[in-house]
Amino acid sequence: MKTMKLGSSTLEVPVLAVGCMRIDSLDKAEAERFVQAALEEGANFFDHADIYGAGACEEIFADAIHMNNDIREKIILQSKCGIRKGTFDFSKSHILESVDGILKRLKTDYLDILLLHRPDALVEPEEVAEAFDLLESSGKVRHFGVSNQNPLQIQLLKKSVKQPLVANQLQLSITNANMISNGINVNMVNDAALNRDGSVLDYCRLNDITIQPWSPFQYGFFEGVFLGSEKFPELNLVIDRIANKYEVSNTTIAIAWILRHPARMQPVIGSMNIGRLKDCCKASEIELTREEWYEIYRAAGNVLP
Repeated sequence: MKTMKLGSSTLEVPVLAVGCMRIDSLDKAEAERFVQAALEEGANFFDHADIYGAGACEEIFADAIHMNNDIREKIILQSKCGIRKGTFDFSKSHILESVDGILKRLKTDYLDILLLHRPDALVEPEEVAEAFDLLESSGKVRHFGVSNQNPLQIQLLKKSVKQPLVANQLQLSITNANMISNGINVNMVNDAALNRDGSVLDYCRLNDITIQPWSPFQYGFFEGVFLGSEKFPELNLVIDRIANKYEVSNTTIAIAWILRHPARMQPVIGSMNIGRLKDCCKASEIELTREEWYEIYRAAGNVLP
C-alpha cells in the first residue's frame, strides 16, 4: 500500500482509509478476519465516528483487533464527533465528552485524528478552540480536521483554532463529482458550473488539507452503487474495458480514478467485504492516463465545455 502525508502534518498514512461504519454488520469472527485482512494489505488507517452503530462500531473494532499497546502503535485511528440525535453539537462540553467516550470504546489513550462531523450552525469557534487545546495538551488527540465543511466554515474555525486542520471528509465519486465539475465549467451557464461548495477542492489543495472522499461508489445520496448499475451503462462499459486492460476489477478502477487526481485524496472505503477491500487496495498501484481519467469522467454524464 502506498502512503502519503496527511494534510500539513508529518503523519504518514496509507492512501486509503478503512471506514468502519458497517462493521457492526459482521459477527465477531467476521470482524476479526476483516480487520486482519486490512492490516495484511497495509491498510492500517481506520475511520470511525461516535454515531456509527451508536458507538457499537468502535467497540466491535477494538475487540476485533484485540487492542493493546503493541497493536495501537501499528495503526492509525481517526474518529468523528458532533452529530447528536436531531441536532449538531460543536460545543466544548460535547466535544470533550464525545472524545472520552470514543477512547473508552476503542480501548486506547489517544486518537491520531479527530474530525468535526457535519457543520454545526450554532458553532462558537472559541469553544472549539478551547476543546482542541485541552485534547491536544492532554495527549488525547494528536491531529484535527473537519468533515463536510466548505472553505468559509473552515476559515471561521481557524479564526480561533490554532491547530492545523489536516483533513476534510467530503462526498465524492465518479458520479458525484461536482467539486471537480464546477472547476472545469468555469464561466459557463450549464448546471455543472454551479459552485455549491465554495471551491472546496481548490481551497483544500491551497491549504494542505487532505480530502477524504466518502461513498466513492455511490450515486446520489446513498441511492445505490453505480458499478454494475443499469442506470449507468456507458460508464460501466468504459470502466470494464479499462479494468480489463489493467487486469483488475471495476472496483479497483473506480478508486484509481479518485487517486489519479493531483489533490492526493484519501478515499474512505466502507465495504466490509474482504475481496472488495483487496480490490480497492490494488488501486494504489495503478495510475490511469489522462485520457482514461477524462473518458471515465465523461462516461458518467459529466460534460466538458
